[in-house]
Amino acid sequence: MVNAIQELGAKTTRFIEELGRIAGFTWLIVRAVFRPPPRIRPFIDEVFKVGVMSLVIICVSGVAVGAVLGLQGYNTLVRFGATESLGAAVGLVLFRELGPVLTALLFIGRAGSSTTAEIGTMVATEQLDGLRMMAVDPIHYVITPKALAMLFVMPLLSSLFILFGLGGGYLVGAQLMGVDPGSYISSLQNAIVFKDDILSSLIKALTFGCMVGVISTFEGYSSAPTSSGVSRATTASVVVGSVSVLIVDYLLTALMGV
Repeated sequence: MVNAIQELGAKTTRFIEELGRIAGFTWLIVRAVFRPPPRIRPFIDEVFKVGVMSLVIICVSGVAVGAVLGLQGYNTLVRFGATESLGAAVGLVLFRELGPVLTALLFIGRAGSSTTAEIGTMVATEQLDGLRMMAVDPIHYVITPKALAMLFVMPLLSSLFILFGLGGGYLVGAQLMGVDPGSYISSLQNAIVFKDDILSSLIKALTFGCMVGVISTFEGYSSAPTSSGVSRATTASVVVGSVSVLIVDYLLTALMGV
């Protein structure tokens, strides 16, 4: 019993220490944002790598999720004779939950893991140490553009996911299942409110983008300078990022009604 309590205390202490390290790392990124010179070109390059290169998986997944929602929503609403509300059902689910959450999870697996592996490889090959020897802050030169790019592209990718999801739901509901197209569009327009739905979706996407940017860069920056260390950091980035997104999504929904 005593050993179990000691182990629990040790794990709790390590968890709190890790949170402190992440908070300190986040402060270094925030401070580097306002430090000249601005790293515009690295930021644009990172936007292309993590944003443009993620378009295919985001759009295809959006269509697939929207099609599933349209099919399942139709099969559920037809029992109550409310198939004309299919557009509202698909839209509300995508805007308030599945759009930002699934985009974040897909983004972690595609862009977050590659960013962690890239930074971890730079640690293992001593490239970051080389920058320090040349009096270049790696946080300012390498980390900050990557984190800011993830924060910037997440709302855009989430919006695309939702747009393609609505299209997938329309194709299945209106074209395949026979729901009136006008009813689908009108119910969607009447149900979606900017303040309650669109704005909350953007808030979640921005929050998740900040989390993914910090976690993926932190895991890579603090990885052990070995091949196995890079592998563990990449795995930790995906696992910690995914679980954090789900937990924070619940907290935002429960505490703020977002």
